[in-house]
Amino acid sequence: MPVDSLPRLGLGTYSDDDREQWRENVRTALDVGFRHVDTAQVYENEEYVGQGLRDSDVARDDVWLSTKTVHHDVPPEPEQVPDAIDGCLDRLGVDYVDLLYVHWPSGVYDHEEVLPAFDAAYEAGKTRNVGLSNFTPELLDEAREVLDAPLFAHQVEMHPLLPQRELVAHAQEHDYCLVAYSPLGKGAALDVPEIEQVAEKHDATPAQVSLAWVLSHDNVAAIPKASSREHMAQNLAAGDLELDEEDIELIDSIDERHREIDPDHGPWNW
Repeated sequence: MPVDSLPRLGLGTYSDDDREQWRENVRTALDVGFRHVDTAQVYENEEYVGQGLRDSDVARDDVWLSTKTVHHDVPPEPEQVPDAIDGCLDRLGVDYVDLLYVHWPSGVYDHEEVLPAFDAAYEAGKTRNVGLSNFTPELLDEAREVLDAPLFAHQVEMHPLLPQRELVAHAQEHDYCLVAYSPLGKGAALDVPEIEQVAEKHDATPAQVSLAWVLSHDNVAAIPKASSREHMAQNLAAGDLELDEEDIELIDSIDERHREIDPDHGPWNW
């Protein structure tokens, strides 16, 4: 499975401000033990993420580095996608990324115009894998028909309050990885009684339980955001927390639904 080559816990790096923090945060995360770092053109922090990689004692080839472009109206025209991809590499200060995503299937996105640029980047070795983000099953199937490169991953919001069962099943059926962003629902999943009950049972934190539940699904990885060494270490330890069938059934029974990232241009709102 693709997930076998992707570190299943990674560092998410989105923030509304203080982009420079990600230089130190990335270096710290790698020191703690993370080997998967995720960023995007629109985050405006690729420069600092790249500096953090270079500041670290961990070799570049030992770090799985992902980024994204084509975000709603960035770049402004499909023919500028190749330059946008090169811009990501330049800002990161790397010759290649391990995974390059289409960030959103909206705005300037057109599968027949945009995806060939991702195939070209794959063939040129600028990215070792191609991914999509925030797609629906129908849009995933449409993209898979156009892409020459194998679809490696689909990144989407997923947590106990947004289980994304249809998208998880699609990833398992077609053997690619679903990468869960906001796997804690930006905190919304942490105060749910079922999560708290399981956390108490395992002497774990609600965040660790939420992450362990995400990782209990085949072909699924998670990229929680953290800015302190303590939280990074706690998140990484969630990879060793094994939930039993009773725990998973209890969490699956949660009927509350919450979507944190819900822009008008999200394809589920069309």
